[in-house]
Amino acid sequence: MKKLIIILLAFMAVACGEKPIENAEVKLTTTMGEITVRLSDLTPGHRDNFLQLTEEGYFDGLLFHRVIGDFMIQGGDPRTRDIKGSEFDANGEETGNPRYWEKIPAEINFPQLYHRRGALAAAREGDFVNPERKSSRTQFYIVWGRTFDAEQLARMEQRLAMQGITLPENVREAYMNEGGTPHLDGQYTVFGEVVEGLEIVDKIQSVITDDMDRPVEDVRILKAERVK
Repeated sequence: MKKLIIILLAFMAVACGEKPIENAEVKLTTTMGEITVRLSDLTPGHRDNFLQLTEEGYFDGLLFHRVIGDFMIQGGDPRTRDIKGSEFDANGEETGNPRYWEKIPAEINFPQLYHRRGALAAAREGDFVNPERKSSRTQFYIVWGRTFDAEQLARMEQRLAMQGITLPENVREAYMNEGGTPHLDGQYTVFGEVVEGLEIVDKIQSVITDDMDRPVEDVRILKAERVK
């Protein structure tokens, strides 16, 4: 009976034109190309939040405001919107939706989700002011990182072990062959991955930046839309 109810609910959702949540994908059209991310069902809170912001058009017009080569690209800060749609007035006072500044509970699922190249993760404040490691509701980053040889990764593993983090063999192989940022594992919520457009992430992480890690020439999200 329970199985029948689930099937009927799924049928009703399709009939009403609603997309199922599982394996949801969002396409970010940027000034440098398109990036499609798949959201993880292991992190339903982050998944649903990202989808809601996408449906609201929240990301449209925001910058990748923090870019560090061989590390990551970060976006989602409401302060980087075009003046016309800014969350701040001319004096820099906040005028936007206070919900955008809220935190959401961490959903750290290591080692199922880890900081391999192309991982989508939530930015957050540091442990000193945020010991529960809650995520920013709006700011996210996409990992680029670098590859590691066996000796480099062994040194990294020694540091991770001090935090109670052990890298399984499949994770070690990914860091050695594909690249990533293992020092962030177990510290931040990874909630998806790039499935198309990793070459665009590469282009963005390679741009020239200023002393604050902001691209000298704006890299903007023109539109975010759910495609699956």
